[in-house]
Amino acid sequence: MVITGASDGIGAAVARAVVAEGWRVVIAARRRPLLDALADELGGAAVARAVTCDVTDWDQVEAMAAEALDTFGRIDAVLANAGFGARRGFLNESPEFWREMILTNVYGAAITLRACIPALRESRGHALLMGSISGRQVGTGSLYSSTKWAVTAMAEAARKDLHGTGVRVTLIAPGIVDTAFYDDPPGGAPLVPDDVARAVTFAVSQPPHVSINEVYMRPTEQEF
Repeated sequence: MVITGASDGIGAAVARAVVAEGWRVVIAARRRPLLDALADELGGAAVARAVTCDVTDWDQVEAMAAEALDTFGRIDAVLANAGFGARRGFLNESPEFWREMILTNVYGAAITLRACIPALRESRGHALLMGSISGRQVGTGSLYSSTKWAVTAMAEAARKDLHGTGVRVTLIAPGIVDTAFYDDPPGGAPLVPDDVARAVTFAVSQPPHVSINEVYMRPTEQEF
């Protein structure tokens, strides 16, 4: 499994969970020291390959997929997980910050799929995208919501594009998760990254004739 945004949070939790189920992983992110530490934790080079990758750069994303094939010979699944948020309000954040968020959350997810789809067709594998409840709800002044609505649409567009190839597509859409995304998670006990990782392992563990297209999950006490 190729996992972007894997240096911490949900991506790292997914890597731990799938390795525990017998998967080998390529973990990709920009923060190499964290990736190297996680690869060592997971069992070293025979199990986990760390790749420095900025998902807004096509050459780096293409190289990530190539390294996965060179290292393990196949790609059975990819999780396009890299992303980040922004303060709400159309007069907050800079246009440059917005641009980077849109490129990471939307373009980065799209080119991650593009780089891995040829190998997924060969393996009849699984493409997963990290969405959000914000991809169904609209936060006041939230451009982040707009990016996750795009990811929701992207998952369905990819599912239709890959129909008949044996490749399954799943959108994982959590609510509030206790990660660095929130400095102060609002209201009640949030999800933790391991909760989201279980949703990923559930989706990829289904038999080939079962395609879990969308997983929406919230903390029990989350209202929106």
